Amino acid sequence: MASSHSSSPVPQSNSSDAFFKKEMDVTKRFRPVQSLPDVCPKEPTGDPNNLRDSPSLVVDQHRWTIFHSKVNLPAALNDPRLAKRESDFFTKTWGVDFVDTEVTPSFYLPQITKEHFALYQQEITPREKVHERCKNICIPTDTFDGTLLHTRDKSRTDLEQVPKIFMKPDFALEDSLTFNAVLPWSHFSTAGGKGNRDAASSKLLQEKLSHYLDIVEVNIAHQISLRSEAFFHAMTSQHELQDYLRKTSQAVKLLREKISKIDKVMCEGSLRVLRLSLTRNNCIKAYNKLKLMATVHQTQPTVQLLLSTSEFVGALDLIATTQEVLQQELQGIHSFRHLGSQLCELEKLIDKMMIAEFSTYARSDLNRPLEDDCQILEEERLVSLVFGLLKQRKLNFYEIYGDEMIITAKNIIKQCVVNTVSQIEEIDTEVVVKLADQMRMMNFPQWFDLLKNIFSKFTIFLKRIKATLNTIRSVVFLVLDKNQKTRDLEDTLQKNSAKDSAVDTEVAYLTHEGMFISDAFGEADLPPVAAETTSQRNTSPNSEPCSSDSVSEPECTTDSSSSKEQTSSSVTPGAVEMMISDDMKLTDLELVRLANNIQELLYNASDICHDRSVKFLMARAKDGFLEKLNSNEFVALSRLMEGFILDTEQICGRKSMSLRGALQSQANRFVNRFHEERKTKLSLLLDNERWKQAEVPAEFQDLVDSVSDGRISLPEKKPAATEERKPSEFLTVEGQKYATVGTVLLLIRIILEYCQCVDNIPSITTDMLTRLSDLLKYFNSRSCQLVLGAGALQVVGLKTITTKNLALSSRCLQLIVHYIPIIRAHFEARLQPKQFSMLRHFDHITKDYHDHIAEISAKLVAIMDSLFDKLLSKYEVKAPVPSACFRNICKQMAKMHEAIYDLLPEEQTQMLFLRINASYKLHLKRQLAHLNVVNDGGPQNGLVTSDVAFYTGNLQALKGLNNLDLNMAEIWEKR
Repeated sequence: MASSHSSSPVPQSNSSDAFFKKEMDVTKRFRPVQSLPDVCPKEPTGDPNNLRDSPSLVVDQHRWTIFHSKVNLPAALNDPRLAKRESDFFTKTWGVDFVDTEVTPSFYLPQITKEHFALYQQEITPREKVHERCKNICIPTDTFDGTLLHTRDKSRTDLEQVPKIFMKPDFALEDSLTFNAVLPWSHFSTAGGKGNRDAASSKLLQEKLSHYLDIVEVNIAHQISLRSEAFFHAMTSQHELQDYLRKTSQAVKLLREKISKIDKVMCEGSLRVLRLSLTRNNCIKAYNKLKLMATVHQTQPTVQLLLSTSEFVGALDLIATTQEVLQQELQGIHSFRHLGSQLCELEKLIDKMMIAEFSTYARSDLNRPLEDDCQILEEERLVSLVFGLLKQRKLNFYEIYGDEMIITAKNIIKQCVVNTVSQIEEIDTEVVVKLADQMRMMNFPQWFDLLKNIFSKFTIFLKRIKATLNTIRSVVFLVLDKNQKTRDLEDTLQKNSAKDSAVDTEVAYLTHEGMFISDAFGEADLPPVAAETTSQRNTSPNSEPCSSDSVSEPECTTDSSSSKEQTSSSVTPGAVEMMISDDMKLTDLELVRLANNIQELLYNASDICHDRSVKFLMARAKDGFLEKLNSNEFVALSRLMEGFILDTEQICGRKSMSLRGALQSQANRFVNRFHEERKTKLSLLLDNERWKQAEVPAEFQDLVDSVSDGRISLPEKKPAATEERKPSEFLTVEGQKYATVGTVLLLIRIILEYCQCVDNIPSITTDMLTRLSDLLKYFNSRSCQLVLGAGALQVVGLKTITTKNLALSSRCLQLIVHYIPIIRAHFEARLQPKQFSMLRHFDHITKDYHDHIAEISAKLVAIMDSLFDKLLSKYEVKAPVPSACFRNICKQMAKMHEAIYDLLPEEQTQMLFLRINASYKLHLKRQLAHLNVVNDGGPQNGLVTSDVAFYTGNLQALKGLNNLDLNMAEIWEKR
């Protein structure tokens, strides 16, 4: 039917002008009339030339169009920053680099080449040939086209007569505005005298509307006539389509019957088995959920039970595990909607309980009786508390221990003072109420014993603190070590992930209900953790399978947490490993900082003990008690404090400077008082010294002998013997005899006291060196004032300063000079290398003493020189021989020898008389020249020779001067 239809648009294959008929087909020749723009302005019209160039929101929303371009062309062409170009009119204002700039290809547009048009050319080439052939046989269409255009223009003109309001898509007479616009009621007024006119107006309106209807009907008929062939073709195709649908319905019915039979025979039973298996698995999941809910329901009673035994770590682990189960496995359970917040509040309560428990532990640990026992108090309890505090990130718990240390240190001193005061009957506690005042009433032995007791208590106190803090630090280091092992394990797993990737790619998942298939793999092929899980899941054939491992893990964790209550808490590596949970998320930096703070707390404990000791010391020193101590008492105090300082440094590993500074301060005060007392004593001795030779008691000789043995120290007082040793006339030092005065003997003892004080208190070495140098300088200057300066005449009341006084003073100075190198070596051994420059004081003192000794010798020579000048100026060469002048000179020389021979060594005596003899020869030579007596063998020469021989004989006859070379020939002038 469709094939025989004369108006079929399909060309026949046996027609020679098939292509012509295709071109001249009515549906192709006559284009459909364009719809009115005011009726449907949004629809595209039939005229392709009138299609809109604006993009369509529906069609072009994902395609790039020119509207995506954002280039401002005037701004690009008129860039004032670029130099002008004068190449041509178009590019002179484009800029320097406009022409040469390479344009970046747009990523919205593909690269089009000739190959893209190859297929199009292959398809269009034969059509073009057919088109060219058809143009030759085609009839002229100018008339037809003109008629068509005329018809189209006429239709358009007719449609333009119809008002636009009828073409609107929202045209509705229900709208009052639309109704009034279509039917104006002003034409239907019923006022008198206007009836005929209104009837005419209504008739005219009706005719106008009828005209509009005719125009529309004509256009509709015209449009239908243009599409008549397509309409009839569609009707023909509709009959064929109904036949096809009937056959298809019968085939589908038959196919459904066959599928139903197959479903009953082959699929229904298998699907029922799968459905029952799925139902069973769901029941198992529900059962496991109920078991898990029952376990979670017992969390709070279990936590209370753990807290009753101070198992804070187990309680926190149980809370953390329950919170994880609530968030993962039991999320959305209505009955547990408040359990999470309750557990959070319980966790906050545990935090407060742990802090209070740790504070109680610190108080009980530090306040227990201070005996020699330094064992840790309840070590297991301490470890559990520390693990719990670390788990909750309470990293400032050590501050609680530090506060308790301060309070305990105060109480230790207070308790020691109270115990000591209660044992002293002389102190009436009812009269003297304040504890500090009671302490100040103690004498030095009582106070010294109290200080020793305090230091011993503090030593035990620090040892206990060190043991406790070492335990806490060991816990911190265990957690740090666990973190490092965890990281190493993660690195190992990452390295082995490449090996496990082959197994992971073969793991399959069921798309229905998300069931995991693992039966196809053996346990040997799985990773160790997966194999262990699989073995637990398949332990017994009668055990109920778990749908996932996350269901069984909380149960195991809960059981292990509750089992901690039953096990004894012994601090072993295994027990400690159990306490370290994986959720203890502390960084290495935090742990290291905490360990350093704990170590710093030990240093602070040492500082606290030292500070409290300093306050105790200063409280006793308020009334000048420490400054009044003698050297032995202060040395004992210094040794006690130095011992305590060394003990604390050994325990804590760091020096504390407060007590050492207080000791240094007291030592400086002691040195000042010590020096002032000795200097005052020496000044009094010098002011009362008559500069006569003193007897040397046996104890001073023993003192000097001990120094000769290399020990610069004061000998211990020996018990009085039945037969007392008599004092000696001289002080024997290394085989030499020294005639001394009593002041010098005491000065030697004072010097040894300085040296021994340095041995006892090493911290005052430099101060003692300075003070000793000052003392030696003071003795030198003061003795010079008294002897050479004749100050003893007014101070002591001496009649004159004799040669014996001078010689004795020189010998005393020589004795001090003998000991200066020994003293220097003693101090040098106790000084730091950077302090060796202070030893130059001894070099200056030695030089001053030698200068003083030389001045005394010059003074002795000057005495004889003045005597020679007085006697020889009156000398006359005449009989008798020897002359009176020479007899007086020999007499004075004998007196001088008698005065100094027992005081000075023989060598010094010879040197002194040689200088005196030189002075004698000078004066005699001058007098002989004055008298014109020459060595000519005359009588006067003989008389002078006889007098000189008398002088020489008398001088050499003196003890120790027999071998003295006088060289008397120098008295004669050479000619």
